Amino acid sequence: MTKPFTTAAVVGAGTIGLSWAALFAGHGLRVRITDPRPDLAEAVAEALDAAAGQLAAQGLDVDGLAERVHIAVDLADAVRDADVVQENGPENVDFKRELFATLAETAPAHALLLSSSSAIPATAFTDSIEDAGRILIGHPFNPPHLVPLVEVVPGERTSDASVGRAVDFYRFVGRVPVVERKEIPGFVGNRLQNALSREAIHLVEQGVVSPAELDTVMVNSLGLRWATVGPFLGAHLGGGPGGYRHMAEHIGVSMRQMWDSLGRPEQTPEQTEQLVTAVEDAYGSRSYTDLSQERDTKQIAVLSALNSTTSTTSTKKETLS
Repeated sequence: MTKPFTTAAVVGAGTIGLSWAALFAGHGLRVRITDPRPDLAEAVAEALDAAAGQLAAQGLDVDGLAERVHIAVDLADAVRDADVVQENGPENVDFKRELFATLAETAPAHALLLSSSSAIPATAFTDSIEDAGRILIGHPFNPPHLVPLVEVVPGERTSDASVGRAVDFYRFVGRVPVVERKEIPGFVGNRLQNALSREAIHLVEQGVVSPAELDTVMVNSLGLRWATVGPFLGAHLGGGPGGYRHMAEHIGVSMRQMWDSLGRPEQTPEQTEQLVTAVEDAYGSRSYTDLSQERDTKQIAVLSALNSTTSTTSTKKETLS
């Protein structure tokens, strides 16, 4: 029988780590968090306070939320009783190699060792670790207590049992895990994001649109569509009754002709400075707190609408059956 999840260690208390801690605690787990930052206690308290209402909006019981999160004395103290360790350290191979070697030695033998790595595959930093079978990627999207996706990416030596248990864990905390069959830098989500960002930068550099105008295009078209169906189902529906086949044979021809003209911005220091300035001109007058709160409020509204639609569809199917 699989050991139940009762205790989670969060290693690294940046934006992602603090969000994980709030999510785990919101699902009733005991959380032990560690980070060398001197303001750790204050950062944890502030993050939990900010997330409480958002977790409650997801139907979670936030009474006693702060009492379930404990500041660990050090790394060993953080992981000593953990069923799951979620690492959120720097995107650096050498750092992760050293940290996971330590985690493999100090965490309980049954504990899953998960990395929030945004681009580095597990195999890259587990080559010298004997107990690599329980190490794998659990890459979220920011902030993970709101955005459901977790990319579960096993390394070459990750055991099937660990993959299955990671999926069970992320489902336990209300996420949507997707297991990816091959390791590739950046995984799936960030590669898609970077491909779109590259063209977005190109369009701004070429003076086609401003950063704010490009965001307006995305929010009112592709972002809206993809939030409900994704690129492939969107294209399948775009082909009408003929589906994706019709799209590929007709409209797809003109779309493919565009591929060679897609931008490859060089992003020299001068170009980078121009782009940064343009983005700051668009959004710099508002604080990070204000912008992120607005983002999260909208994100909750979208998720609520999607969940409501899913529930209604499921109810109709049950009624018809």
